[in-house]
Amino acid sequence: MAQQSPGSSLTSLAVIAVVIAVIAGAFAYTGGWLSSDRLSGAKLVQALTPPTGPALGHRRNHAKGICFTGQFDANSNGTALSKAEVFAAGQYPVIGRFNFSTPDPNASDATSRVRGLGLQISTPDGAVWRSAMIDPPFFPVATPDAFYALLQASSSKEPDAMKNFAAAHPEIAAFGAWAGSAPWTPSYAGDTFNGLNAFLLVDSSGATHAVRWSLKPQAELKGMSGEEFAKLGPDHLAAEITARVAAAPQRWNMVVTVADPSDPTADPSKAWPADRKSVEVGTLTVDKIQPEADGPCRDINFDPTILPDGIMVSDDPFPAARSAAYAKSFALRMSEEKNYPRGDAAKEDTQP
Repeated sequence: MAQQSPGSSLTSLAVIAVVIAVIAGAFAYTGGWLSSDRLSGAKLVQALTPPTGPALGHRRNHAKGICFTGQFDANSNGTALSKAEVFAAGQYPVIGRFNFSTPDPNASDATSRVRGLGLQISTPDGAVWRSAMIDPPFFPVATPDAFYALLQASSSKEPDAMKNFAAAHPEIAAFGAWAGSAPWTPSYAGDTFNGLNAFLLVDSSGATHAVRWSLKPQAELKGMSGEEFAKLGPDHLAAEITARVAAAPQRWNMVVTVADPSDPTADPSKAWPADRKSVEVGTLTVDKIQPEADGPCRDINFDPTILPDGIMVSDDPFPAARSAAYAKSFALRMSEEKNYPRGDAAKEDTQP
């Protein structure tokens, strides 16, 4: 990778600071097992709260989103890697949520660089697979400790806080380059969503395979600049995907990438080489969009450690950390349910 000039490095740091402010909750460090001073979920959520306070009743991050339903059509290719029923040939119902990284449910779409997709797939054996994916191809830093330090630096009033952090964690430069240069797509339908953490698939013989997964769109949409995207309007993404799916179902191919023994499984800041074995295991079809206020995704906690038999966490510490953060956020918004405005459907149900 070519070295960046000092000017471009400073520009990347500025981009990173803005992005980190809104993606923090997605991969928050709450495990505490790497530090003698345990960082609780409550402390972390408080640290993530905007100066104006949280949006009561909403997710503490990725607060703006919309529900979808559909199905996952497995093609049986995944059965060579995992005994989970979700990979056996068949069609399985899904509930999901398109979203982007902001603590403000009323934020303009163009304020966020990172988009996400939460997914729940259910199978007849009673198993549930939940996953939370985002569109960057790698994470800003290598470890939960480094991520917590990044949160501290990005909110610090010290003028050199981010510069000093970047000097100590050079891996962040790649994320800054992506955030500053990757094209914006005009629709969720054109986004690739990546599960950046490594998991273990367990096959019928008991052998394990370290993998990461992605959803790759079948829709081919031209990218644009951030300025062009902003002109589409503050609530473009929800309106666009609602109209698009009403016209025709939208599809993504699920691709599982298998690690070589030399590939890092505990470091989501490092992408695996492009020549690694990849297996297309099925297709996600989205055929209905619903506003979140009355939608089926509203009360789902897309905890990435909720896995069926045949999929396990790896040595990557982030899924457990994310699970703890999601649990705290979930508990808070459930206790604040009366503050979450209901949609028109619920209002109609209460009319005399």
